[in-house]
Amino acid sequence: MPTEETSPLNLARHCLQRWAENPTTASNPAFTFVDPDTEDRTWTYEQTWTHIQSIGRGLLDHGLHPGDRLLIRLPHSPEYAFAFFGATVAGLLPIPASPQLTEEEITFLLEDSQATALVRGPDGQIPGFDGIEILEHELDTLDGSATLPETTAEDPAFLIYTSGTTSHPKGVLHAHRTVRGRELMQQGWQGFEPTDTTLHAGTLNWSYTLGVGLMDAWAAGAHAVLRGGTATPDVWPPLIERLGVTIFIAVPTVYRQLLKYGRPEDHNLSSLRHVLCAGEPLTPALRQEWQQRVGTEMYESLGMTEISTYISSGPVTPVRSGSPGRPQPGRNVAILPEDSDSTEPLPPGEPGLLAVHRSDPGLMLHYWNRPEEDAAVSRGDWFIGGDRAAIDEDGYVWFHGRADDVIKSFGYRLSPVEIEAALESHPNVSEAAVIARPLDETKTLVSACIVPTAPGAVDQAALQAHAAQHLAAYKQPHEYHFMDHLPRTRNGKLQRSALLATLNKE
Repeated sequence: MPTEETSPLNLARHCLQRWAENPTTASNPAFTFVDPDTEDRTWTYEQTWTHIQSIGRGLLDHGLHPGDRLLIRLPHSPEYAFAFFGATVAGLLPIPASPQLTEEEITFLLEDSQATALVRGPDGQIPGFDGIEILEHELDTLDGSATLPETTAEDPAFLIYTSGTTSHPKGVLHAHRTVRGRELMQQGWQGFEPTDTTLHAGTLNWSYTLGVGLMDAWAAGAHAVLRGGTATPDVWPPLIERLGVTIFIAVPTVYRQLLKYGRPEDHNLSSLRHVLCAGEPLTPALRQEWQQRVGTEMYESLGMTEISTYISSGPVTPVRSGSPGRPQPGRNVAILPEDSDSTEPLPPGEPGLLAVHRSDPGLMLHYWNRPEEDAAVSRGDWFIGGDRAAIDEDGYVWFHGRADDVIKSFGYRLSPVEIEAALESHPNVSEAAVIARPLDETKTLVSACIVPTAPGAVDQAALQAHAAQHLAAYKQPHEYHFMDHLPRTRNGKLQRSALLATLNKE
């Protein structure tokens, strides 16, 4: 008899087929892409599923075989989505790539993944690539006579590269069973319903957008909306109003900019049931301002490329300010000791390494051709991604930053995230980033980089007094630097190395 691991399961089929083949839902809108230069384009569930199957057959008829890697180098567009899901239904491994990558960066992805095919736009050619090329405009009519394969839960589904700041990215290989892990996200964080219209502010080269913006919305039978073009903060409120969006999804930076420049009070946003955020820590001040000005709850989550989001607040998990929430129902999460190889979970309240049990269906298969990296994140039956945290008596997780971000200063091990949270609780602080700045081999300063809510809204003396109220003396910053903004990656992650470089030039 087939087991859960060997029974048929395909990511694209799981998300779309049952809605497309049900007469009562086949004509429901599945996907709308808003392009500011043209009219909105909308596809029903039946149209979306039909098109994705055609692309899958066409890719196989081009000579590709299940398991082959296919690099997607397209601008953020409907074609990007269709290429990704068409590849998964054909048993191929799509590799989402940003169109902004340099030739050197994209060549690394091709060589590291050993991709045999490329889907690209007219300007996306890669010198020296001699594999199969599918041009963007060909996707509209791509089809073939090949039989789409039957995949199983453990079969590879897609390969996505993590964004790195100081070294080459590494490929994260996910199986088709990832959709079972994503069902836990739906229950514990998103609360999507078939009647929802979701709007994700991200682009499709990011797993956050592909996953929450499309996979999860479609798996719930909802209407998924994405927007093309350059998105300034003021585009979101009128779009939410016009389309009757019920759930908006973005990173905290987008919400911060929307509140600062988008004037949500000028629009009718009553259709919103709640909003979701992930990708970077949510400050209590930002959540409070959103609630006061927009009137909806904001549900945060914590995750990583290797498992997506797995800790969150949501409709069934009340928000606790300062915490991203609790492990989603069905997750096996623990805190393990940082300074030993023990697999025995630490007691409530004690900080250590955040670990996920390897039985979690959403966890990656492994890193692509990186056995040393796999070994580094394994401890018995646990996966350790490098996050430091504690879990309290009520099951809420309190994030303490990355293990490699820990500051060692004057004999103390300090969590930058803990210090940042204390500084961001000041009403005139918009953002704070805390880094270690070595003076010499024996001395390291705790340096706080502050973005005030307005120029001159807060000074060093006020922050020192505030820190003294909220932090032990050994945790308080030694110096403060005021900035207009904090450097972040394209995906919104704080670039601490860039901050250090800036401070060292001063």
